[in-house]
Amino acid sequence: MNFIMLNKRFLIFALKFIVLYCFFYFASLAVIGLASPEGYYVAWVHDYFNAVQWLKNSLIIAVEFISNLLGHKTVIEGNELIRFENARGVRIAKSCLGIGVMSFWAAFIISDHNYRFKKTYWLLLGLMVLWMINVLRIVLFLFSINLGWEMPFGLDHHTWFNIQAYLAIFMMIYFYEKSST
Repeated sequence: MNFIMLNKRFLIFALKFIVLYCFFYFASLAVIGLASPEGYYVAWVHDYFNAVQWLKNSLIIAVEFISNLLGHKTVIEGNELIRFENARGVRIAKSCLGIGVMSFWAAFIISDHNYRFKKTYWLLLGLMVLWMINVLRIVLFLFSINLGWEMPFGLDHHTWFNIQAYLAIFMMIYFYEKSST
């Protein structure tokens, strides 16, 4: 009997997780498409629901702050390029935002059966951790292209971000589950 209840509980969790992940991920892609003049542009989506641009701006501002803190003056061009003054830069594309890993984390937490306060706390904590990993990735990439650093093991910065982000997610899942027992 307990086995059947556990399977039912897991199936409900898995179904909620898949639906929420798809919703968060594809809704983000829809906002990107509707807020871009190159796509099916909808002005009110661009003006009021463009959380993707807010996320991009927060990454750029944080990268600028850290780079300046480390003694490298940066310049922001447009709303997607950050570079060292008189040097190379990094274009923050839509694929650089970490939407997939953030969608994964949000879907996992919201699908869980814990009470709202705990889920809200862990949701915000996890999104902040993933955002910080992304900021550090972009800072390191900006420094690497300007200072001639090689990527370890020949992997690109997106692959390194995904490895670090999912390691962080699995560690957070461990501590989230441990705090529930």
